Amino acid sequence: MPKPKLVASRFVICIDNKGYNASLEKRKIYVSLSDATALKHGQIRVIDESGEDYLFPKSLFLRITIPASLRKAILKAA
Repeated sequence: MPKPKLVASRFVICIDNKGYNASLEKRKIYVSLSDATALKHGQIRVIDESGEDYLFPKSLFLRITIPASLRKAILKAA
């Protein structure tokens, strides 16, 4: 099965890491990649602590909006 097309990154904050303690930290901001197929299944694609993107339950995160200057700084630091 081909990997889904990933576009435009967004930011999310982890509000629960139950079952994913090694992959996610609560209250940490993560980059989320758009994945329409994952959303249909209640999941989102997130770049986790390993630096790779994986699917996680959408319920573990809240989408956040940040100013452009902060967005640039976060992406540069990643």
